[in-house]
Amino acid sequence: MPPCGERIPKKTKCLSSKKEGPTTEEKVKVIVELRQSHKLSVLLKVSGVKKATFFYTVNKADKDGKNKEIFEQIKEIYRQNKGRYGYRRILLELANRGYRVNHKKIKRIMSLLDIHGITPKGKYNSYKGDQNGTCKNLLLNKVVDEEKHRTTYRRDFSTTACNQKWTTDVSEFHIAAGKLYLSPILDMHNREIVAFNISRSPNFNQTIDMLRKAFAKHRKLKGLILHSDQGWQYQMKFYHEELKKRGIRQSMSRKGNCLDNSPMENFFGVMKNEMFYGHEYEFKSLDELEKAMKKYIEYYNNERITEKTKGLPPLAYRQQPFVQLGY
Repeated sequence: MPPCGERIPKKTKCLSSKKEGPTTEEKVKVIVELRQSHKLSVLLKVSGVKKATFFYTVNKADKDGKNKEIFEQIKEIYRQNKGRYGYRRILLELANRGYRVNHKKIKRIMSLLDIHGITPKGKYNSYKGDQNGTCKNLLLNKVVDEEKHRTTYRRDFSTTACNQKWTTDVSEFHIAAGKLYLSPILDMHNREIVAFNISRSPNFNQTIDMLRKAFAKHRKLKGLILHSDQGWQYQMKFYHEELKKRGIRQSMSRKGNCLDNSPMENFFGVMKNEMFYGHEYEFKSLDELEKAMKKYIEYYNNERITEKTKGLPPLAYRQQPFVQLGY
């Protein structure tokens, strides 16, 4: 048997494919193999690996070995959701499956697996000026600081039940074959897409169709706040009247302030990052894109989990006994 001084370089050379030589992990792997027949102190001296580094690397390897099941679960969740989940939603889904794992461990494992969630870009703007149809932002709370003699406004998206605050907007999806426009209504309580319309042009019929679908689903909406930006669609007289006759209070963002409608902006960002950006050239026609958009909204409502909804998809959260309906 050759001395360990010869065996370590030979084994590490076989393990390593890198020009710069074996890594610490590769050296430690060889030391573990040779430890049965050689003293640890001799192996460490020959390999140039410090004792503390050796035990740290071994313990780390053991820890990841114990986490093998978590590794597989994370990979499965990530794959099932087409790479859309970051560590927060993976944490929630693991909890749904009965695993209690620290978020730091999930971040570390995701880093080792080189998998990451996805993040937002731009938007279609329907603002065409004030056409004498704008209205007050009902989602702002006035805050008076008497000491500094200053008045500020804070956005309030909080709710205690479904059907208290809805929001809407229009977003553009542009591919080589043309453009599609998505007009949805989102419930701020459970983040559900209540109704939507997909059109090849952002016309008023699209907005009215979306409203009628929502009203067919929920008939008692008196006191509901329906928020939007100052887009031309929401300034139309007919739109005002449709809301008024159902007792719905219309609300609009301040001019040029997209943060006033951030729940809706957030949905568009999530949807585009998870099913559109980076996939634009996969859609050969507008029909293909429309089919994918509808499929995503169904997935979003029925499967996609969030922290806000306690690890449940929007529709499942609405059906929980502790979730009240605001009518």
